[in-house]
Amino acid sequence: MTNLEDDIEVIESGYEFLLAFAAQGRPPQVETGPGPHARTELTAMLAAMEHAEEQLAASASNAFEQVIVEDLKKAKAVVSFVLAQPKIGSEVIDNLNASIHLRTVLTDFFLYSEAFRPAAEEEQPQGAGWDKVGN
Repeated sequence: MTNLEDDIEVIESGYEFLLAFAAQGRPPQVETGPGPHARTELTAMLAAMEHAEEQLAASASNAFEQVIVEDLKKAKAVVSFVLAQPKIGSEVIDNLNASIHLRTVLTDFFLYSEAFRPAAEEEQPQGAGWDKVGN
Protein backbone atom coordinates (compact mmCIF):
# COMPACT_ATOMS: atom_id res chain seq x y z
CA MET A 1 0.00 0.00 0.00
CA THR A 2 1.32 3.36 -0.91
CA ASN A 3 -1.07 5.91 0.53
CA LEU A 4 -3.94 6.56 2.85
CA GLU A 5 -6.51 6.37 0.05
CA ASP A 6 -5.40 2.79 -0.68
CA ASP A 7 -5.71 1.89 3.00
CA ILE A 8 -9.20 3.36 3.18
CA GLU A 9 -10.24 1.42 0.08
CA VAL A 10 -8.98 -1.87 1.55
CA ILE A 11 -10.90 -1.26 4.77
CA GLU A 12 -14.11 -0.22 3.01
CA SER A 13 -14.08 -3.06 0.48
CA GLY A 14 -13.20 -5.52 3.25
CA TYR A 15 -16.22 -4.37 5.23
CA GLU A 16 -18.43 -4.85 2.17
CA PHE A 17 -17.06 -8.39 1.80
CA LEU A 18 -17.75 -9.07 5.48
CA LEU A 19 -21.36 -7.93 5.09
CA ALA A 20 -21.86 -10.48 2.31
CA PHE A 21 -20.00 -13.18 4.27
CA ALA A 22 -22.21 -12.65 7.32
CA ALA A 23 -25.34 -13.01 5.19
CA GLN A 24 -24.28 -16.48 3.99
CA GLY A 25 -24.97 -18.19 7.31
CA ARG A 26 -21.69 -20.10 7.35
CA PRO A 27 -20.99 -22.17 10.47
CA PRO A 28 -17.79 -21.51 12.42
CA GLN A 29 -15.01 -23.34 10.60
CA VAL A 30 -11.31 -23.43 9.94
CA GLU A 31 -10.93 -21.79 6.55
CA THR A 32 -9.29 -24.07 4.02
CA GLY A 33 -9.42 -24.56 0.27
CA PRO A 34 -10.24 -21.97 -2.31
CA GLY A 35 -11.61 -18.69 -1.00
CA PRO A 36 -12.62 -16.09 -0.60
CA HIS A 37 -12.36 -16.34 3.17
CA ALA A 38 -13.12 -13.87 5.92
CA ARG A 39 -9.70 -14.38 7.51
CA THR A 40 -7.93 -13.18 4.35
CA GLU A 41 -10.05 -10.03 4.24
CA LEU A 42 -9.63 -9.38 7.95
CA THR A 43 -5.86 -9.74 7.66
CA ALA A 44 -5.77 -7.24 4.79
CA MET A 45 -8.04 -4.85 6.72
CA LEU A 46 -5.82 -5.08 9.80
CA ALA A 47 -2.70 -4.32 7.76
CA ALA A 48 -4.46 -1.33 6.16
CA MET A 49 -5.56 -0.08 9.59
CA GLU A 50 -2.01 -0.36 10.90
CA HIS A 51 -0.63 1.52 7.90
CA ALA A 52 -3.33 4.21 8.10
CA GLU A 53 -2.67 4.64 11.82
CA GLU A 54 1.07 5.09 11.17
CA GLN A 55 0.44 7.66 8.44
CA LEU A 56 -2.07 9.67 10.43
CA ALA A 57 -0.07 9.55 13.65
CA ALA A 58 3.03 10.80 11.83
CA SER A 59 1.27 13.67 10.13
CA ALA A 60 -1.59 14.47 12.50
CA SER A 61 -2.14 18.08 11.57
CA ASN A 62 -5.49 18.42 13.27
CA ALA A 63 -7.44 17.02 16.20
CA PHE A 64 -9.70 14.89 13.98
CA GLU A 65 -6.73 12.94 12.65
CA GLN A 66 -5.85 12.11 16.27
CA VAL A 67 -9.43 10.94 16.81
CA ILE A 68 -9.10 8.64 13.80
CA VAL A 69 -5.83 7.25 15.19
CA GLU A 70 -7.54 6.44 18.50
CA ASP A 71 -10.52 4.87 16.72
CA LEU A 72 -8.18 2.78 14.57
CA LYS A 73 -6.53 1.39 17.72
CA LYS A 74 -9.91 0.16 18.97
CA ALA A 75 -10.96 -1.28 15.62
CA LYS A 76 -7.62 -3.05 15.28
CA ALA A 77 -8.17 -4.67 18.68
CA VAL A 78 -11.58 -5.96 17.62
CA VAL A 79 -10.31 -7.30 14.28
CA SER A 80 -7.30 -8.89 15.99
CA PHE A 81 -9.63 -10.58 18.48
CA VAL A 82 -11.65 -12.14 15.64
CA LEU A 83 -8.47 -13.20 13.82
CA ALA A 84 -7.29 -14.95 17.01
CA GLN A 85 -10.28 -17.29 16.87
CA PRO A 86 -9.45 -20.70 15.38
CA LYS A 87 -12.81 -20.86 13.58
CA ILE A 88 -14.68 -18.02 11.94
CA GLY A 89 -18.32 -18.18 10.92
CA SER A 90 -21.02 -15.82 9.77
CA GLU A 91 -22.32 -15.09 13.26
CA VAL A 92 -19.02 -13.77 14.60
CA ILE A 93 -18.54 -11.73 11.42
CA ASP A 94 -22.05 -10.33 11.76
CA ASN A 95 -21.22 -9.25 15.31
CA LEU A 96 -17.95 -7.72 14.10
CA ASN A 97 -19.85 -5.82 11.41
CA ALA A 98 -22.14 -4.43 14.12
CA SER A 99 -19.19 -3.41 16.29
CA ILE A 100 -19.27 0.29 16.97
CA HIS A 101 -15.47 0.35 16.80
CA LEU A 102 -15.30 -0.87 13.21
CA ARG A 103 -18.23 1.25 12.12
CA THR A 104 -16.71 4.32 13.74
CA VAL A 105 -13.54 3.94 11.67
CA LEU A 106 -15.59 3.62 8.49
CA THR A 107 -17.58 6.73 9.36
CA ASP A 108 -14.38 8.60 10.24
CA PHE A 109 -12.93 7.74 6.85
CA PHE A 110 -16.13 8.71 5.00
CA LEU A 111 -16.00 12.14 6.62
CA TYR A 112 -12.24 12.50 6.22
CA SER A 113 -12.30 11.50 2.54
CA GLU A 114 -15.20 13.79 1.75
CA ALA A 115 -13.59 16.75 3.48
CA PHE A 116 -10.38 16.41 1.50
CA ARG A 117 -11.88 15.58 -1.88
CA PRO A 118 -10.83 18.30 -4.32
CA ALA A 119 -13.67 20.66 -5.18
CA ALA A 120 -12.98 20.07 -8.88
CA GLU A 121 -14.18 16.47 -8.56
CA GLU A 122 -17.58 17.69 -7.48
CA GLU A 123 -18.06 20.15 -10.31
CA GLN A 124 -20.18 18.71 -13.08
CA PRO A 125 -19.44 19.47 -16.71
CA GLN A 126 -21.67 22.02 -18.40
CA GLY A 127 -24.94 20.41 -19.41
CA ALA A 128 -24.68 17.53 -16.94
CA GLY A 129 -27.44 16.96 -14.45
CA TRP A 130 -31.16 17.64 -14.64
CA ASP A 131 -32.68 19.77 -17.34
CA LYS A 132 -35.58 22.14 -16.78
CA VAL A 133 -38.21 19.42 -17.11
CA GLY A 134 -36.51 17.00 -14.72
CA ASN A 135 -34.86 14.67 -17.24
